[in-house]
Amino acid sequence: MTDPIADFLTRIRNAQQAGHRRVDIPASKLKRAITKILLDKGYIQNYLDIDDNKQGLIRIFLKYDHYGQPVIKKITRVSKPGLRKYSKSDEVPRVLNGLGIAVVTTSQGVMTDKEARKLNVGGEVLCYIY
Repeated sequence: MTDPIADFLTRIRNAQQAGHRRVDIPASKLKRAITKILLDKGYIQNYLDIDDNKQGLIRIFLKYDHYGQPVIKKITRVSKPGLRKYSKSDEVPRVLNGLGIAVVTTSQGVMTDKEARKLNVGGEVLCYIY
């Protein structure tokens, strides 16, 4: 697999379109950090780290509104292995004028666009979520 983050986002997108309540994803430190951001910002209900004596799994419990529509309307990969997208600290993108989030990996860890602006750090823009 050439892009595990795109696979992570696609599994979430496909599970929501199919109406699943949970989705299992092969774990990594970066995927755990993105999942924690999704939980903190209210895009998912909860998640579990499952040890399978290999790399582990992340079980994500998806969140839907009272009409049965997914809370995550769109989840898009920005920086790809073939074309990395970096932004300076003063050029970190805003998603839907602040209504969505951009996940940025910086020298100080994985964080949202708002946190990166507050800490005045730039980095690789991984994905947009709204």
